[in-house]
Amino acid sequence: MTTPAPAVLAGYRVLDCSIAMAGPFAAQRLGDLGADVIKVEPTSGEWQRHTAAGGAPGNEINVSFLSLNRNKRSVALDLKAQEGREALLALVAEADVFLQNYRPGVAGRLGVDYESLRAVNPGIVYVSISGYGEDGPYRDRPGQDLLLQAMSGALLSAGREGEPPTPAGQFLADAITASTAFEGVLAALLHRERTGEGQLVTVNMLDALTTLQMQELSVYTVGGVPQARSAEPHAHSYIRAPYGIFKTADGFIALAFAEPAVLGELIGEPGFVGWSGEVEGWTKRDEMYRGVQERLALETSEHWLEKLGAAGIWVGPVYGYEDLVNDPQIAHNGTFVEYEHPTEGTVRTPGFPYRFDRTPARITRGAPLVGEHSREVLAEVGIAEDRIDALIAQGTVAETLLPAGVTA
Repeated sequence: MTTPAPAVLAGYRVLDCSIAMAGPFAAQRLGDLGADVIKVEPTSGEWQRHTAAGGAPGNEINVSFLSLNRNKRSVALDLKAQEGREALLALVAEADVFLQNYRPGVAGRLGVDYESLRAVNPGIVYVSISGYGEDGPYRDRPGQDLLLQAMSGALLSAGREGEPPTPAGQFLADAITASTAFEGVLAALLHRERTGEGQLVTVNMLDALTTLQMQELSVYTVGGVPQARSAEPHAHSYIRAPYGIFKTADGFIALAFAEPAVLGELIGEPGFVGWSGEVEGWTKRDEMYRGVQERLALETSEHWLEKLGAAGIWVGPVYGYEDLVNDPQIAHNGTFVEYEHPTEGTVRTPGFPYRFDRTPARITRGAPLVGEHSREVLAEVGIAEDRIDALIAQGTVAETLLPAGVTA
């Protein structure tokens, strides 16, 4: 029997001092790959514990927090107290990564900025996440997902000209920023393996969303092609028609890049005869949308998916969450995972976006209770048991014990 290889990031310790989504999501990805992620949160618990997206409060832990904080241990410290900062610095001395998304200036006021932590641990990889940058004219603006989506320019690449744009149906700015921070940590750790040097890594949501549009913005800045929406809804201003979501007799389908003449024959639209995707696909986007929409509305989604798909047209269903979680390819991929949580019961949640044949990502623990691991983590860095008792008694450290008879 082959002995499983250690997890990819086994042996690395990450201090997660972030809140909300971007930072915690990045840290969770590190935990999924085996890093020992210690969530350092206020004694009252991180903000996200008390704000349940979608109105899903859970039992002891709301679903928002549960979904972003698996594979972590919780230490609850009052960083405004000198003793709390001293405890954090003891953790920093033994850590590999420190991740925070405090408002600009807060880390410095708390004494947990990069230079302060570097003095304790020169090899630390320090990751700072902000909305717009560490400095500059927008540094104090709120780094909220929708506001960043709106500022990114992307929302005016889809939909009807003159109508309000539709934001993404997920927290796109947070998710992309989390992935960017995750990449930054891995690259900085690789650099440290080669050189022994730690470093400061800064990530901001505005740059993350802007650089994501590498192709579109280059078409504008290099190619000089203006960003212009059509009179009819179109899914991307820099892609030829037909390209978008179309209503059928009983729902919607997605249609992309079909040659107009071929598509016209399949759907019974004679007006497309002689049209080319590389000519009329650009010059007659509105006419093409109207012709396609009129014809597709006459039959069901299943009818068009089968007919157009059989002819090699790029066509697909428009799913809701119920459709997605029950899709056979999702089941085949093992996209969702299930585990038992000590207070929330059976949790079914999205799993991992990557696969390793020797060192697979895994869930070793669900999201922690506030300070669930304060005692064990502080003991690991040499703080005496009686000292921990005193810190808990004075409120500088918080500890939550699992309910009687419940194990993690």
